[in-house]
Amino acid sequence: MFRVFVLRIANTKLWQLTREPRRLVAVSNPPTLPERNRCIRVLGIDAAAAGPTGYGIVESNGRECRTLHYGAIRVSTSRHKESAGAGLQEVHALLCRLIEEFSPDALAVEGIFSALNVRTALRLAEVRGVVLLAAAQHNIVVHSYSPREVKASVAGYGHADKRQMQVMVRALLTMAETPEPADAADALAVALCHLHTEQARRKFGVPDVTMRPKARTAKASRIQPRGVSSETITDVPSIPSSRPTAHATRAAAPRIVSTR
Repeated sequence: MFRVFVLRIANTKLWQLTREPRRLVAVSNPPTLPERNRCIRVLGIDAAAAGPTGYGIVESNGRECRTLHYGAIRVSTSRHKESAGAGLQEVHALLCRLIEEFSPDALAVEGIFSALNVRTALRLAEVRGVVLLAAAQHNIVVHSYSPREVKASVAGYGHADKRQMQVMVRALLTMAETPEPADAADALAVALCHLHTEQARRKFGVPDVTMRPKARTAKASRIQPRGVSSETITDVPSIPSSRPTAHATRAAAPRIVSTR
């Protein structure tokens, strides 16, 4: 009998020997962080060379996104005639007001990857420079995305047109009406692209691009043969190269082609 009792205890699991059964107890709600700390607020900018410059502020808590403010600024022709930098001044003043009012965590801008000609690319670079200046004055990190990246992230197609982008932005942000003008919708799409990228980066543990270390410059080094010290090595005269010099150009300057 004693052996049988010992065998039964050995075959019995430990949780069956406890007198009090386990019970599920409701846990009180854990302390949560403030709503503003859990959200990411992004200011999207759609810089334009001649047309209106769109802007949009989007906030996300990780599950849904909502629009806080959007619009577009267009500089009048009379202001352009007064001064060459009047339009840039108005864009800079508007961005400073938006940053001070909404306090975004990041700023997303569309990169200069498409232009009809060099003059248009230079004008677009001027507006983008003003955007970078306003962000630097308020210590805000700027993220740049190409037009194809923005369209692929929002519409799922890198060659989507303006109307498709407006419809997708309205659907993703659950807006009651289609955002107008199209420049404002593009700015909201740039902000959404950064939110999608940031959420994927945090989910998969990808390091931030802005925190990458700088590449080390390669230094010229000599390979010393074995058994020979560095003091015995003398300078070897350089052999003239048959390659053309740096000032010689082989082809004409590349032309920037529109990808839109």
